Amino acid sequence: MKSILFVCLGNICRSPLAKAIAIKYAEEKGLELLIDSAGTGNWHVGEAPCENSIKVAQLHQLDISHYKAKQVHKNDFKTYDMIVGLDSSNIANLKAMGCKNAIKLGNYGFDGEDVPDPYFFDGFEGFETVFSMVESCVKRLIDELV
Repeated sequence: MKSILFVCLGNICRSPLAKAIAIKYAEEKGLELLIDSAGTGNWHVGEAPCENSIKVAQLHQLDISHYKAKQVHKNDFKTYDMIVGLDSSNIANLKAMGCKNAIKLGNYGFDGEDVPDPYFFDGFEGFETVFSMVESCVKRLIDELV
């Protein structure tokens, strides 16, 4: 595996975190991987990640403030070896677009659970919960597949 694309709905909270965690972990392991993130929807294209995602990333020594949201495209299915959806809805949307190799991040540490949108939680604690879940799954995914 040489490349990973993390996909959520809007590409402003979960998938940017997954991207940053994966980049840092791959660097720590001395791996050269192409890693990016995208959203299935287009309404946040060009926007920076949400404030709370930037904040939780900074608390873990990651800077995602310069990331810009983009929408996943069919070309990405050829560019990336692995397309990783953050929840079942993302997987369904990817398959509807013709992606044949989409996998769910929660399969790598949370028994196939969806990584929930942090906005479903009250306040900032949801972002910490989601960060922890994403971090453990991303590290396991890289350890198992690279």
